[in-house]
Amino acid sequence: MQIDVIADPVCPWCFIGKRRLMRAMAMRPDLAFDVKWRPYRLDPSVPPEGMDRQAYMRLKFGEDPKKVVEMHKLIIAEGQKDGITFDFEAMTRRPDTLNAHRLIRWAEAAGVQDEVVERLFIAYFENGEDIGETRILSDIADLCGMDGREIADLLESDADAMLVEREDQLAREMGVTGVPAMIFGGKLAVSGAREPEVLLGVINRAEHMLAGEPAAAD
Repeated sequence: MQIDVIADPVCPWCFIGKRRLMRAMAMRPDLAFDVKWRPYRLDPSVPPEGMDRQAYMRLKFGEDPKKVVEMHKLIIAEGQKDGITFDFEAMTRRPDTLNAHRLIRWAEAAGVQDEVVERLFIAYFENGEDIGETRILSDIADLCGMDGREIADLLESDADAMLVEREDQLAREMGVTGVPAMIFGGKLAVSGAREPEVLLGVINRAEHMLAGEPAAAD
C-alpha cells in the first residue's frame, strides 16, 4: 500500500505523526507499505538564509511567551510517548525548508527517503541543528548512504527547486492547509498526528477499498 505523507521537517507534529505511522504499519506486518514523503512549506515567507527562531516565534505567536511555553510542553509530552526528545531550547534558527525538501526528493531516488526524513527531524528537533544549512544537509545525506559532496553541489544550484515548489502548491490546491496529511492507497486522507490505532483503522479501510470490498468500520 502506498502512503503519501505531506509534511514539513520543521513541523513537530509531523515528527510525531511519522513515529505514530510507523507504529501503525508495524501492526500490519502482513502488508507491504511504500511511504512517500511529499513537500509542504509551512511558511514560504521565511528567507532562504532562515531567521532567529525566537524572533520568528514572536512574529507568529505574539509577545506573550506563555503561549509558546505551553505549546512546547504539550508537544514534549506527546513526543515522549513516541520516543522523541524535543529540545526547543537548543533550536536557535528557524530555517527555510526548500533545500531540506530537495534533499528528501533526491533521497527517494536513492531509496533512503524515510531515513533521511527521520534524520532531518532528529537533527532539528533533538539536536537543534539548522537544517537549512548545506553542510548539515550534506552530512545527513552522507549518513544515509548518499554522496554528501554531490548533494552539496546540487544544493548550491537551483536543481529541482521549482519542482518542489510546484508540489507544495499542488498540496495547497488539493486543500491541504496543515500537516501532516496522509493519503492511504490514494483512497483515504487523514490530517494531523493521529494515534496509531486510528491510522491502523484507516489502513484497514483503504485495504478493503483497494480490493473493491466494502470498507468495514474500524
